[in-house]
Amino acid sequence: MKTIEILVSPTGQTTVQTKGFAGSTCRDASKFVEEALGTSAGEQLTSEFYAEQPVQRLIQEGGRA
Repeated sequence: MKTIEILVSPTGQTTVQTKGFAGSTCRDASKFVEEALGTSAGEQLTSEFYAEQPVQRLIQEGGRA
């Protein structure tokens, strides 16, 4: 399951964590939240970021009649 968690510390510092995303899709999914929260203080990538994304291939078969 894909989730985006927003953690807020007692001091008001926020952390955005994505789970269930492969590769850089996590950045695309959480971009709107990060923009709404303001300036980013850093980024810590997880092993999911380095996981390969499934590749979709289109195979077109055709011939002339």
